[in-house]
Formats: sequence, structure tokens, C-alpha cells
Amino acid sequence: MSRNRSAIRFVSWCCLSVVLLVIYLPLVPPILFSLAPGEPDAALTLRWYLALWRDPVLVSAIATSLEVGIIVAIAATILGLGAALAIRELRVPRLILALMLLPLFVPGVSMGLATALFFRLVGIEASLVKIAIVQTAWALPFATLIVVTAMSTFDPVYLEAAYVSGAGRWRAFVDIELPLIRSGVSGAATFSLILSFNETIRTAIVQGPLNTVQTYIWSTYRQVGLSPALYALMSLLILLTLGLVAAFVVGGARLPREVSVGDFAAASSQKP
Repeated sequence: MSRNRSAIRFVSWCCLSVVLLVIYLPLVPPILFSLAPGEPDAALTLRWYLALWRDPVLVSAIATSLEVGIIVAIAATILGLGAALAIRELRVPRLILALMLLPLFVPGVSMGLATALFFRLVGIEASLVKIAIVQTAWALPFATLIVVTAMSTFDPVYLEAAYVSGAGRWRAFVDIELPLIRSGVSGAATFSLILSFNETIRTAIVQGPLNTVQTYIWSTYRQVGLSPALYALMSLLILLTLGLVAAFVVGGARLPREVSVGDFAAASSQKP
């Protein structure tokens, strides 16, 4: 029996190793090529990383990506939280969830062109606003799923206890439920930020004169091909994405604090 278990574990680890290699092995060459010296027999160098900050177009694209990413992280999280509450409170949760997830199945090019046409019809010209709206629409289904998952682990008995203590709906939500689902809310914000940084197709259609980091990479690749500087930029984005995910995993590993009687007292002390 123990031999069978050992064999199953060995096969499982082998399968997991193959899956991880398929996922992460393609990420290694860009990092290695970004350290290329550019000259034979020279040592590895970080000069390509330093050269990135001397490109004004790239610096502007980084600033745009940061601005849009913060907007998308905030907007998608708030809207996703509202959608999750609607899924829980209204009588048609499956319909609402289906409507929220439907944009994921629309091809990115079609979605981008349709959105660009809509912007033209309503007269929206600001490129930063266009990019933020398009990326929020892309990140919103994922943010909703993350918040809904966090809400599914929340025990509504806590809310009932808050109502009995005299708290209103809004105060009970802010003081009792929101702290217990904060990992889901922070996860929605983190993944919305990551999706914003990594979105290319929809952004390229509506960006106008502005560039994000991803559209900069794509346009540079089409014009001059791959280069050590481009490998360095790709490597930074890969490491940034992995770092954000790791930070979320480490932060989410902490168990939420227990709700105490004091929480209910605080919730009931202020009426909405």
C-alpha cells in the first residue's frame, strides 16, 4: 500500500514538474538575453536595464501605464464589489454572473473595435480615459469572480448579529463584512492592476497618441524586432508580475481576524 502511494506521489510530482516547465521555462530566455554583454568574451551586464530609462518614449509609456493601472485597479475593484453584492442580494444570481463574464468570450479585437466605434459615436476624445475604460471592462469580470469567491466564504450569521445589535446595512457591511473579505478585495485590485499592465490588443485600438508599456513593446518589436533592451523590459514586466502575485499570495495567507463583540458594538453605535 505504501509503495502504491509512493508511486502515485512520484507520478504526481513528475506531472507537476512538466506543467511548471511548460509554463515557466519560456520566461527564462528573455531574462538571460537581457544580460547579454553585446561584445564577445565580455561579462554579463545590466546596461540594457539602465538604457531603458534614457528612452523618453518608454518613460512616457511607463507613466501612462501606472496612471491607467491605478485607475483600473480602483474602478474594477469597486465595480466588482458592487456586482458581487448584486449577485448575492438579487434573485437572479446566475444571470448577473453570466452577464458579467460574457465579455471574456468576446474576441479582443472585436471588443476593442466595438468600443472604439462607441467612443467615436459619443464623442469621447481623451485617450487616457479611453484606455482606462477599455481596460476596466477587461479586468471587471476577473475582479468580480475574485470578490464573489471571497464572499462565498463569509458567514452571513455575522451580519445577522450586527443587525440584531442595531447596525444598519451599510454600517454592518463596512464594519463587519468588508474587513473579513479584504483579501478578496485586495486580490481583485492586484489582479486588475496586473491585467491593466499586460493588456495590449484592446489598448492598441483606442490608445490614440499615447503608449502603454505593452503597446510600446509590440510596436518596437514590429519596427526593429527583438533586442537586448527589449528583453530587459520584458524581463522587468515578468518579474513585476510575479512579484505582485507573490505579494498577494503572501498577504492572502494571513487568516482574517475574528469578529468580536466589540465589532458589533462599533457597528451598532453608528447608524447609516
